[in-house]
Amino acid sequence: MENRTLPNEILLEEVGALLNEGREVSFTPKGTSMLPFIRGGRDSVTLKKLDKVEVGDIVLVRLPDQRYVLHRVIVNNSGDLVIMGDGNIVGTESCTEKDVMGTAVLINSRKPSKGCLWRWLKPIRRYLLGIYRRLI
Repeated sequence: MENRTLPNEILLEEVGALLNEGREVSFTPKGTSMLPFIRGGRDSVTLKKLDKVEVGDIVLVRLPDQRYVLHRVIVNNSGDLVIMGDGNIVGTESCTEKDVMGTAVLINSRKPSKGCLWRWLKPIRRYLLGIYRRLI
C-alpha cells in the first residue's frame, strides 16, 4: 500500500464520512500536540465512531472554527466537552459530543490508555515533555 500525504481538509473530511458509515479508519496524524503518546508522522491511529464519549478518550473533533484536532477529553459535562492535547501544557478547546468524528481505539495496534496518570501529572508536564523532547 502506498503512503500519501493529504491536506487535513481533504483527508479528515473523508475520514469523517467513513466513520459515519460505521467503518474503522487508520491514519498517521501530524503534529506534536499528543506527545508522548502519539508521535506525529510516525504513529498510526485507528478511529471508530462510538456511542459514548468518556473522559480520557482520544477523539478526532471538528471544532466550530472548522479546525480538526486529535486530543484527549478532559471534561465531559453532559455532552459539552473540554479537550486538550497531551503534549500541551496550557490551552484547551471546547466542543460538544456532536463534534466528535471518532474515538481512538488503537494506537500502533495497541489499545490507548485513558491517560489518568498523565492528566494527574499536568503541573509538571512541562518538565517531563522537555526531557522527552531532548531524548527523542
